[in-house]
Amino acid sequence: MPLLALPFPSIDPVAIAFGPIAIRWYALAYLIGILLGFWILKRLAARPDWPLSSAVLDDLLFYVTLGVVLGGRLGYVLFYNPAHFLARPLDIPAVWQGGMSFHGGLVGVVLALLLVARKHGLAPLVLGDALAVATPPGLLLGRLANFVNGELWGRPTDLPWAVVFPHAGPEPRHPSQLYEAALEGLLLGAVLLLLARRPYRAEAAGRLAGVFLLGYGLARFCVELVREPDPQLGLLLGVVTMGQILSLPMLALGGWLVHRATTRSRALPA
Repeated sequence: MPLLALPFPSIDPVAIAFGPIAIRWYALAYLIGILLGFWILKRLAARPDWPLSSAVLDDLLFYVTLGVVLGGRLGYVLFYNPAHFLARPLDIPAVWQGGMSFHGGLVGVVLALLLVARKHGLAPLVLGDALAVATPPGLLLGRLANFVNGELWGRPTDLPWAVVFPHAGPEPRHPSQLYEAALEGLLLGAVLLLLARRPYRAEAAGRLAGVFLLGYGLARFCVELVREPDPQLGLLLGVVTMGQILSLPMLALGGWLVHRATTRSRALPA
């Protein structure tokens, strides 16, 4: 054990309890993340350069929340532990026991924004750009909740900020949840908020969404190098993790969206 290894902080995963009813930090992270995202969307909608109405925001809040929860859970079931849920299908709706996939949630969000875009006659990439700016606070809070829960820890390390997680054995490990919180939440969120300060041009629709996909995909791919692979999967082909494989399409799509938006912007007069 390294000399300066940190013990896991004693934080109760249950934030508030009313008798038999317990509200966990993980649930609060999802709730507060959605509310912060909605607040960011309202700030964007208040600007004349963003074609977002109150009716669009209301539909986004409902359908995107549904897409995050259903997509995140089904993504975890299908991508990470299908054998378990095939044997125990009644465990599928038990989200309070943990198990949500970002990539599955992303698919749910894409389906939700396509539905809202069609309903209101908007370009899907415009909604994608808005959601890209609004998403990082939820990622930040979600990763912090993963840390509080003592889950999704990193691989063993002798670095001085290594943490001994209560359910991961005696070895000090990378606090990979905090790495992801810093990269996916703080850094990516700051970049997107900075880019969103520019006047929005419909010709460049998809640029912010592309930056989000590139930033998240790169951050996730890199952190997976020090994150403990899921025990039921391990290293696929002995080299990569499921998280890295699922990040590759994000990187490809994000790069294409940024290239497309940049090319279209340069083709138009300033």
